[in-house]
Amino acid sequence: MSDGNQIVPLAPANSYQRSDEEYVTIQHKALRQKRSGKCFFYSLALIVILIAIILVFAIIVTPRTPRVKLSSVAVEHLSYGNNPVPSFNMTLAAEVSVKNSNFVRFKFENTMSSALYKGMVVGEAKLRSGRVGARKTRRMNIVVKIRSSGSLSEAKNLSGDINSGMLKMNSYAKLKGDVRLFGIVKNRTAVMSCGMNLNLTSRSIQDLECN
Repeated sequence: MSDGNQIVPLAPANSYQRSDEEYVTIQHKALRQKRSGKCFFYSLALIVILIAIILVFAIIVTPRTPRVKLSSVAVEHLSYGNNPVPSFNMTLAAEVSVKNSNFVRFKFENTMSSALYKGMVVGEAKLRSGRVGARKTRRMNIVVKIRSSGSLSEAKNLSGDINSGMLKMNSYAKLKGDVRLFGIVKNRTAVMSCGMNLNLTSRSIQDLECN
């Protein structure tokens, strides 16, 4: 037989089979890497969500003490003098605000608000029990009758303060109450401590500051 009629053998079929297997293997590796990347992303997202939930839960669950202060004070029926003894009398019409920054309501009991001159009580008014809604502020109006006493006049040099035209006074109150979180009662006591100056000439309150 001549060389021109010689039959050339075909390439082994298993060479293409090996190529297909390698392609499938590469695809499997790529798929595994893709799945691994997705799992990492989902795990990271889940961790971030859990941290956010914990932070929000901590903010909501941790009870905070409401803030109580005098929002405004008006002076009515003021009288004062040094004869025969130093004395002053007046009525204070005040607005008390209770700010509740909790995500649940704050319930408080009856209490007394006191007006003080140099540490001595010169008047009181009742603050009635009530509730302050979640993230709300409640305002209450009170009327305090102020009367100085003879012992106060002698002990505190009231005469000199009257002559100066300025009386330094304070207001104090303690609200005992509670917040309820998931059926658990947390007791909280809100304290109001405010300082103010009474201008006898203008018959007004100045420099009202609350802690």
